[in-house]
Amino acid sequence: MEEKNKFTVLDENGKEVTCEILFTFDSEETKKSYMVYTDNTTDEEGNVKVYASIFNPKAKKTELIPIETDREWKIIETILESIQEDKNKE
Repeated sequence: MEEKNKFTVLDENGKEVTCEILFTFDSEETKKSYMVYTDNTTDEEGNVKVYASIFNPKAKKTELIPIETDREWKIIETILESIQEDKNKE
């Protein structure tokens, strides 16, 4: 079941979870491509859970690679904060 902007992964219990791609971007600094996505679940405070991974947009099958450096997380957080600020202005 692969729709445009959606994909299915197996969670730690082997259950299929459908995720929605929020956006992708390439970083000039790291020379990597990133995918930001959600499984549309919420945390204890009611916020939608958002995840990010490295991926290769040229690969035939998408493989999500964990982000391991603080610098990469900072880049992603900065983009998410910018998007949130833009939404709050609307």
